[in-house]
Amino acid sequence: MPLQIGDRAPDFTLPDQHGQDIRLSSYAGEKAVLLVFYPYAFTGVCTGELTGFRDRLGDFETDTTTLLGISCDSIYTQRAFADRDAVFFPLLSDFWPHGAVASAYGVLDEAEGCALRSSFVVGRDGLISWALHSERGEARDLELQAARLKQAG
Repeated sequence: MPLQIGDRAPDFTLPDQHGQDIRLSSYAGEKAVLLVFYPYAFTGVCTGELTGFRDRLGDFETDTTTLLGISCDSIYTQRAFADRDAVFFPLLSDFWPHGAVASAYGVLDEAEGCALRSSFVVGRDGLISWALHSERGEARDLELQAARLKQAG
């Protein structure tokens, strides 16, 4: 079951597409974070969503907010995807132990070995202030996510 509003967001450290470790708790007290779990790089809906975030990055990356994409793809896959589509925000690899962070947030599809299409806003206090869960083939509303993140920031 996915984490709920008011739950403490599990801390994690994951490598981004450049191999740099990103720790969720490093944003505590400073920025609200939009965690965007997505099933697979290089797939139609995921590509559309992530390039949509890229095109509207100023709505998500501000002095008080930030955006982190997370999938169970390897850092090499994340890097190739980011390079191909000029995605400059962090794409985190939840590859090993496979899906541990997605599982901690309750959004790991164990049968498929991928994250579900879910978003969480983690406030500066480390609590989940908003969540959205979509079907695998259904793109999330970027406007709604930007508005919820701005409210938290």
